[in-house]
Amino acid sequence: MGADDKIENKAEELKGKVKQGVGDATDNDRMVAEGQAEEADGKFKQAGEKVKDAVQDVKDVFKR
Repeated sequence: MGADDKIENKAEELKGKVKQGVGDATDNDRMVAEGQAEEADGKFKQAGEKVKDAVQDVKDVFKR
């Protein structure tokens, strides 16, 4: 839920995109696949953070 986690997840996603681009440019299929996996992992983690935030928002509503 912290900003640090969100930043790390976004960085992982961007790192994956860069790795894909380098893999495409060098015709390295393995690097492209690794980049796709890293990007997907970063997006998945970001989605998890959004769910955590939504749950916290619901908890906050009921605390009032």
